[in-house]
Amino acid sequence: MEILLWLVPAAVVTVVAMLWVAWSGSARRAGRGTIDRDEAARRIGEALGREGRRPGYAAPRRAPEQSTGVAVRRTRPVVVKPDETAAETAADERGSDRRAS
Repeated sequence: MEILLWLVPAAVVTVVAMLWVAWSGSARRAGRGTIDRDEAARRIGEALGREGRRPGYAAPRRAPEQSTGVAVRRTRPVVVKPDETAAETAADERGSDRRAS
């Protein structure tokens, strides 16, 4: 039980911070005036009646690419050296599938 005593200061600070935030939030909320239903309805009507504006962007939006649903992995170009023969190239291709275990 004594080993948990190091948690007490952190718990006290946390509880004090929670109480302070709750008190300061309620104090701010109390200062706000209430709006009657007619005024609230008028404001929301104005907001809904306004034409929506989209934020401006530095670059135009690109159209999304059409997805085929198939993942295609790009392959590296095969570089054939002029001094290799076709048999050596075929042997290399068969050997490239081998992996160390």
